[in-house]
Amino acid sequence: MVRGALVALLRQEADIEVVGAVSDGRQILATARTGAPHVAVIDADLCWKDRFAAAVELKETLPGCDTLLLSSLARPATVRQALSAGVGGLMLKTSPPERLADAIRRVAAGYRVFDADLALVAWGSTGCPLTDRELEVLQLAAEGDEIREIASALFLSPGTVRNYLTVVVSKLKARNRIDAIRIARKSGWIY
Repeated sequence: MVRGALVALLRQEADIEVVGAVSDGRQILATARTGAPHVAVIDADLCWKDRFAAAVELKETLPGCDTLLLSSLARPATVRQALSAGVGGLMLKTSPPERLADAIRRVAAGYRVFDADLALVAWGSTGCPLTDRELEVLQLAAEGDEIREIASALFLSPGTVRNYLTVVVSKLKARNRIDAIRIARKSGWIY
């Protein structure tokens, strides 16, 4: 959903108050501190480094604020990352407005809410042979990060990052790192 349309739809709900809207993921924390929402609805497809970092940081900074992520992708990686980030919920952007409003209410009440289509995708996905750390390293490589950047972001040495990537290529029986990224994306393990 487009941000403006989402805000307009939510403002029609008598029991939901929109306290802020941002166009850039880096504005989420500042806006949340000002508006003090009970639930922050975050676009999981925002094009910034870690799509789920805002959810984790919000939980640490504003313990009374939970998160509901919206995604256009029904992929196992999306569900896995959302669960790891401890979000209150994850819904598809194609969800009907009334279902989205209900999800916000349920997250505000302390429940975890996941779109049924996302749950089915995660349930039916084949097992990923990679560890969470290997997936993190591969995801950053897929985003174009250099070995040193990955090492810095994950507090590892460059040699350790190279070792992880070698293991990933081996586990996926890929020809090289690019092939490993292709295989992992096709399987829905990374974006």
